[in-house]
Parts: sequence; structure tokens; C-alpha cells
Amino acid sequence: MRYRTVGGLRVSAVGLGAMPLSIEGRPDEGRAMATVHAALDAGVTLLDTADSYHLPGDEPGHNERLVARALATYGGDTADVLVTTKGGRGRPADGSWTVTGSPRHLKSAAEASLKRLGVEAIGLYQLHKPDPAVPFEESVGALRDLLGEGKIRYAGISNTDVDRIRRAHGILGDRLVSVQNRYSPAVRDSEPELRLCAELGLAFLPWSPLGGISRSSLEGPPWPASDDPGQATRPGHSSRPRRATGLDAFHAVARERGVSPQQVCLAWLLARSPVVVPIPGASRPGTIRDSAGAADLELTPEEVTRLEAARPEAGVGS
Repeated sequence: MRYRTVGGLRVSAVGLGAMPLSIEGRPDEGRAMATVHAALDAGVTLLDTADSYHLPGDEPGHNERLVARALATYGGDTADVLVTTKGGRGRPADGSWTVTGSPRHLKSAAEASLKRLGVEAIGLYQLHKPDPAVPFEESVGALRDLLGEGKIRYAGISNTDVDRIRRAHGILGDRLVSVQNRYSPAVRDSEPELRLCAELGLAFLPWSPLGGISRSSLEGPPWPASDDPGQATRPGHSSRPRRATGLDAFHAVARERGVSPQQVCLAWLLARSPVVVPIPGASRPGTIRDSAGAADLELTPEEVTRLEAARPEAGVGS
């Protein structure tokens, strides 16, 4: 496993997005625990969760509690594991994703996350999404207050843009350590944010990093196996034909290397910048073991050029 840094902390180059373990289509408890344990066995030391990762209207904080139980029941050393969680979104019974960025809510949400995770301070706490009804500086000010109170060690922002990153950095300084935006072969509109993160030394944590290669949990039910691009060589998935997406270079390189297209995708993301730490989701042990292997897959300059030139067809990842 190769490593990168988030703030002053060394973390695995590939993290685990724990969201699929708690939302619709989630596995049973046993498989969920086995998935987190498999990640730890593979050297993964960054686990990404949020208080809103739960079934609609049911069990707020389910994913945080699950991650805490998985760490508590793991047989090995977890001292170096960074758990990053987020506050500011909700999941009411209608299945929508609400946004609440008031300082009062964020401080209350962080307190609840602290208790669910069973820690003295949250390693990395991120504003899940800017609230258009709340001045951004007020939301970031809540993170500053939480830092000052010692309830969180580092802060981050998610689903954001260049202007907000600069404003948050002006408020938090070097205590702002991460930006978590959607970024993948199919969705590359966060290039400016990635460049700014590299300039400021902030970790860039792509969510849904396999977009265009695998379907995101946020994009609804999975495609049928025969239509699910990239699943032919992914552990636990069908070997039936996939449909073309315009990203066939990822599959071609995968065939040539004898690895999964998802591994190639994550290796490509790692090659984009040394500040990138992708957090692919997983709901089975074999999947996260495969994803973790991307940290050791070194792409050649020629392969990177091929992958960079690949672009999704209209509608893919939109």
C-alpha cells in the first residue's frame, strides 16, 4: 500500500467510502463488517462516512455506528486509521437529500457524530454541502469553533467550488485539510478545484470515483449486470457483456494488465495528482480488496495519456 497525506496525517492512497454499507441495497451486518475488516487487512487507513448515510427517515448515523463497531471488533491495530465524517445533510422519509448548514445544526451534528464514533475528537470533519440559505462563512465558522473546542482535529469541505475553497482556507488556515468533490472518468468538472487543492496542499478526496466505470450509490439502483460497465472482471459481479460508454480505454488497459477496470480507474486518479485520495465505495470484501490494489498499480505515461483522452458518451455520468 502506498501512502499520501491528509493534513499532517499519513493515510493509505486509497480509502473506503462506507456509504453503500448503510443505504438502500445495503448488505447484512456480517458482510458489512467483513467489508470494513477486509479494507483494514488490505492496508486501507481512511474510512469515509457521514451522519446522513442511512435509510430514508430511519436510523440517522447508522453508517457512523457501523464503522465504529467494525473498528472495535477488528483484531489488528487501528491507531493509524483516520475516520472522516460529514455533517450538514439529512435523509427524510421521502428519500431526498436535504441541506442544513446553520452553525447550530453543524455543532449539534458533530456532537452526535462524536458519540456515535466513540472518540474524543473526530479526526476529520467536513461540511457535507454548502447551504444556500446560510452564509458560507457562518457554516465554516462552526467548523472553526469545533476546532477551537477540540471536538474535531481537522476540517474539510465537500461539494464545493474554487471560490468557497479559498474563503474556507482564509478562515481556517492550515486546519482546512481536505476537499471532497465528485470526480471520476465520467465527471471531471472539478478540475479547477483539484488544481487549487494541489496549490494549497489540500487533500482531494473524489467521491463516486468509479463513475462511468461503476455506478454510484447516489445514482439509483445498479444497472442490470449485462449493462453495468466494468463489472466483467470485478470480484463478485457478472461476466456478461457490458455496454459501451466511451471509456473503453479503461477496459482495454485493464485487459492488458490483467486487472479490473476499477483498479485502472483508481490508479489513473492517483496519477492525476499527489493530493488525490480516492474513496471508492464497497459492499463486499472482494470489491474493496480489488480497489486497494490500485495503490500498487503504476500506470505508464502512455497509459495515462490513453486514459486521459477517453471521454464518456453523452449521458454517461450526468
